[in-house]
Amino acid sequence: METLQLRVKETVDLTGQIRKIVLEHVDGLPLPAATPGAHVRVHIKGAADDSRAYSLLLLNGNAGDATHLQYEIAVKREDAGSGGSRYMHTLKVGDTLVSDIPRNDFMLDPADQASPVLLAGGIGITPIFAMAGSLRREGRHFHLHYAGRDRAQMALVDELESFAGDNLQLHLDQQDSQLDIQALVQSMQPDQHLYVCGPAGLLDAVLAMTKQQGIPAGRVHFELFNNPAARADAGSFQVRLAQSGKTYEIPPDKSILEVLQEQGEDPLCDCCRGECGVCQVGVLEGEPDHRDYVLSDAEKAEGKLMQICVSRSKSAVLVLDL
Repeated sequence: METLQLRVKETVDLTGQIRKIVLEHVDGLPLPAATPGAHVRVHIKGAADDSRAYSLLLLNGNAGDATHLQYEIAVKREDAGSGGSRYMHTLKVGDTLVSDIPRNDFMLDPADQASPVLLAGGIGITPIFAMAGSLRREGRHFHLHYAGRDRAQMALVDELESFAGDNLQLHLDQQDSQLDIQALVQSMQPDQHLYVCGPAGLLDAVLAMTKQQGIPAGRVHFELFNNPAARADAGSFQVRLAQSGKTYEIPPDKSILEVLQEQGEDPLCDCCRGECGVCQVGVLEGEPDHRDYVLSDAEKAEGKLMQICVSRSKSAVLVLDL
């Protein structure tokens, strides 16, 4: 994949844990164009794996510009994480890094001509921020809901209030403004699209509610901002590859995908969050424990396919078509 050589132009602390990092090409060249919802995958030094995806804020220029002079990302420091965010927070002006070219798996639907509903949880505001800015420049009305623990921990609130105005509604935990997902979904008009980005708990609740309320899946667009953590009920199991006969132990704290990569196998993957379907494989024996956002309920019940980046096993052994 084509890569970009980038240099840190500026860093700004947006909150105690969130830092904005402004990146430019090391040779001063224009950077490839990106659209709202796009991300760059940055190659990380000294992390448990070697790259992290960060959504572009698109604070400068118009989303439709042919190129950008700089990229802006916001990174939340996760001290208990695997090292990626800690590394990004050590970057100083003049430091260089490598990223892939922008990719967009979470774009505004061209068919959506109504007043979109945008919902962000925590650091999930970054792609939503870009969408809101683009809609404002186009003169389109939108509804933006931004949920977080308290205002001091929520990045970009001042900027949002300056251009979103009455279109913005903040939802703060432990206060009267706490997010009511049911009320939000029930308030949607029949032609409105919903765009949501945030942690797994928010995404699970929103998808369950939109399904319950009969909102067509084509009008619900989402991106999981953080990689799913191992659940407390996760146990170990074995995976056998049908084509080679090799068997691997999958511990509670690692995914099938991670173990296969560590063992020199070469499974396909992309998002590593159970959203894109690239890592999907066939299941020949055993019962998958589905934890993805790709398969339909019928496909999950059939148990013949699974996403090995997040899903696990309810049986002691899984035999995969690999």
